[in-house]
Amino acid sequence: MYKAPVEEIAFTLKHVAGMGEAISQGLLADLSEDLVDAVLSEAGRFATEEVAPLADIGDRQGARLEGGEVRLPDGWRDLYRNWIAGGWNGLTAPEAFGGQALPHMLNVAALEMWNSGSMAFALAPTLTMGAIEAVSTHGSAALKEKYLEKMVSGEWTGTMNLTEPHAGSDLGVLKARAERRADGSYRIFGQKIFITWGEHDAADNIIHLVLARLPDAPAGTRGISLFLVPKFLVNDDGSLGARNDLFCHSLEHKLGIHGSPTCTMIYGDGRFGDEKGAVGWLVGEENKGLACMFTMMNNARLAVGMQGVAIAEAATQKAVAYAKERTQGRAPGWSGPGMSPIVEHPDVARMLLTMKALTQGARAISYACAHAIDMSHRAGDVSRHWQERAALLTPIAKSFSTDAGVDVASLGIQVHGGMGFIEETGAARYLRDARIAPIYEGTNGIQAIDLVTRKLPLSAGEQVKGFIADLKEIAENVRRSNLDGFGETSVRLDAAISDLEAATDWLTKMLGDGKAAEALSGATPYQRLFGLVLTGCYLAKGALAESGDGRGEGRVALCRFAAENLLAETAALRDRVVNGAASLAAARILLA
Repeated sequence: MYKAPVEEIAFTLKHVAGMGEAISQGLLADLSEDLVDAVLSEAGRFATEEVAPLADIGDRQGARLEGGEVRLPDGWRDLYRNWIAGGWNGLTAPEAFGGQALPHMLNVAALEMWNSGSMAFALAPTLTMGAIEAVSTHGSAALKEKYLEKMVSGEWTGTMNLTEPHAGSDLGVLKARAERRADGSYRIFGQKIFITWGEHDAADNIIHLVLARLPDAPAGTRGISLFLVPKFLVNDDGSLGARNDLFCHSLEHKLGIHGSPTCTMIYGDGRFGDEKGAVGWLVGEENKGLACMFTMMNNARLAVGMQGVAIAEAATQKAVAYAKERTQGRAPGWSGPGMSPIVEHPDVARMLLTMKALTQGARAISYACAHAIDMSHRAGDVSRHWQERAALLTPIAKSFSTDAGVDVASLGIQVHGGMGFIEETGAARYLRDARIAPIYEGTNGIQAIDLVTRKLPLSAGEQVKGFIADLKEIAENVRRSNLDGFGETSVRLDAAISDLEAATDWLTKMLGDGKAAEALSGATPYQRLFGLVLTGCYLAKGALAESGDGRGEGRVALCRFAAENLLAETAALRDRVVNGAASLAAARILLA
């Protein structure tokens, strides 16, 4: 059973991602380390004792569509009500609407634990938090007044409606339409697919944020508007009114996250109400809905990165526990009676340490991204720097962490051997759940395009140059430490950072020369290269930190393992970035 690693999470927040320094400098209002520890401890308890025990039930039963209504797995409705009672939905929400306005770093740390407990369950609050941010940032005063308090409390959940059968990543071709009404409302018509928690029985109301096109809208993405469309209309006194003209037509049968209802939603076919059309209200301005939705999508991208971290952590815990108990053969040097635990076999130990290194590296990257978001809210000249740092880290946090989640979950099955391929052990569920994360909220290939074409040019390339300079400083600190346990870590870090710098310079040159195809041929390997370098550097930063928890020797050892094993890949990735375009172009004849 999963146990939330509260101490390790707190250590990464404070000593690696930057929370400790921010608290000491008074940059996070009146947040104290004691409050951080209290919130993390209770979030960990909730994840361990209440969420995790229901994960397997959710996986086996799944969400069910019965008589036109979606039913959650046994116990999940009560679990969600307990979630509401704990006040978890409003950690970062505005205080004016009942939120606690705590730093984003604290929220993503809690999200990690809840997703480790059950990724399928945690998707509901994840989407609701994103909807809260979109409405609070772009909604009118009337919409905020009517909807935010119940969304912040969690009494009403939120969804994001983008995808249509013919419009996935390319939203410019979506067909859902909206019609104006004289009272300022709109009527929404169309079909949306893959809508996470689009219908369920845990909340009193569901607030859908729906992208649609007005009759006179420009073509493409410039003609998309965003609308708030509630399942039940809300009266002026805040009570629930009539059922809106929308419903869940069907549920998808998925590889994983079975407990999460993934819905096909129909808007405006006349099933409910006096006239056809789901009643909705504009969020932001007409024809500028995609910009409003990106507020929610950027929130979701880091949250999805946390899903990768969460699955990796849970899969690692399960694999380590199994490897210590399972006996098989006799490992080299084993002197005990009978067969040795498989953790003693070198290959199994290598897999487990790889899982630990990838998990902790992905966690640090994601928390560092959240730290940049928190710092970007400060006033003054530093705001732009941190906004750009958050923008640079977001595609890496999303892609590297979700790829790590898949890789670690797969290694976890390998550690279990044949038992891992059997559902009874639970190792397979982690891989099935993890596999969606590199796909939704912008595939990892799209994240690579975003990283290379939009994020590397920030401040004429100075943002990424400054970031690489920060990484060089970490490597230099390792060299200066003279700790024997580091071995050749500083040398490995230097080489990996040089690989990153060379790949960055080449991509920048290609973009400057107008050779986008050449640059994008290496975008995905570059994204992994960046993530591996950050993993090595952040593990080193943690190993150098004096935490007083007695784990320093272990952190140094894991850092060295990552430097001598994971970072060995960076030179090959650099070559794929710089030299891969020509072979890719030539090999396209095989795809004709």
